[in-house]
This record gives sequence, C-alpha cells and structure tokens, in this order.
Amino acid sequence: MSIQVETKDCTSISDAELAEMADLCAERQPRFDIGFLSKQREEWVLVTRAREGSKLRGYSFSTLERIGGTPSLLIGLATIDRTARADTVLRSMMGDKYRRALLAFPDEDVLVGTRLLTADGFRLFGGLTDVVPGPGRKATGEERAWGRRLAKRFGVDGRIDDRTFVVAGEGTESGGFDYSSPKARPPDGTAQFFEGLDPRNGERLVAFGWAMAEDLARGKLGR
Repeated sequence: MSIQVETKDCTSISDAELAEMADLCAERQPRFDIGFLSKQREEWVLVTRAREGSKLRGYSFSTLERIGGTPSLLIGLATIDRTARADTVLRSMMGDKYRRALLAFPDEDVLVGTRLLTADGFRLFGGLTDVVPGPGRKATGEERAWGRRLAKRFGVDGRIDDRTFVVAGEGTESGGFDYSSPKARPPDGTAQFFEGLDPRNGERLVAFGWAMAEDLARGKLGR
C-alpha cells in the first residue's frame, strides 16, 4: 500500500488528530504526549502527516522561513513509526517538504535544519550538500554560527556547544526528529556524534545541510 502525505496549517489540527499523533510514540521514547504536541501546534506553521491506508505512520511540525535572509526549512519535531517501511515514510515526507520549499524559494539554495535524537536521523539529509556536523570535517566559523542561530530558533539558545552541536538537556520534554529504521543503517561515521548523548534528558544534536536549487528544481531530493 502506498504512503499518502498531507500537509496543512497547524492551526487546523484538531485535538483528535493530536491524540492520534501522540499515540504513535506513546509506548516508547521520546513519548511526545498530547500536551506537548498542542504547544508545537502553536509554535510551528505546517504539519505534515503520512498514512498507510488508515494508519498514521509519521508526522512533523515545520516551517519555511528566512533566517537573516537565508531560505530555510526547519523541522521542529517529527516522529516516524518504527516499521519496516520507516525509510519509505521518511522519503515521502521529505519529498513533500522539498516540493514546498521549491515553491516558496524558487531558484534558491535552502538550508534544512532540525535536532536529532539518534544517528539514524542523519538519513533525512540524504542528497543534501555540506551536512553539519559531518564525519571527518571540522565545522567552520560560519557553520558554528549557523548552529547557534538554529538553536535560538528552536528555543534552546545558550544550551548549545557550537563545537559539538550538542544541546544540553534540562530533564524536560524537548522537540526533535525521532526516526529509527529496523532496515536502514545510519550514514557511516555519524554514531560518534551521539556518544554520551542522553535523549531522555532532552539532549539533542543540532544538524543541518543545504538543498541546492538545481536539486530542488529537478526533484532529485526525497526520492
């Protein structure tokens, strides 16, 4: 059965839809509950949901905006069901986001940023350029500055180490990209960034990459 993706304004999400979204990870970490999700409804602009038949398989809260003039696709929170088709759901959701980014920012490169809980989450950056942090590369001063800018946008400024891109936890609920696939492997060398990181305490890794204008125009991303 194919994956159907729908994106709409956060203001149109009903409480029943929030409850369905909360159920997706109710039995496991990070346990985004309905109270926390209702706050995300107020903080973000777009909600994307992926279904397989009648079953919800994933969702995300995001926005398309400019940060200091730079076109940006920011994913504040996301959860994808941990089934054998998790990678297909991920690609379907990201494909919809890239289509919307192209419409919002034609002929421009777009920064894609989020907070990761595990190395598996790096798969969302597949096909992007200059992903930070990255194995074997030292972040430049400008890239470290982008880490701080994103941390501020995610409401965790002052808690990020701009050399490791790790956001310190406060023992409370925190957004992020919750993705793990039983079939797909995380990109080589990415596990090192999560050594000692405790997602249950709210610790996250700020990560970002660039969707190039030509790749967006050709529909190469999210396949």
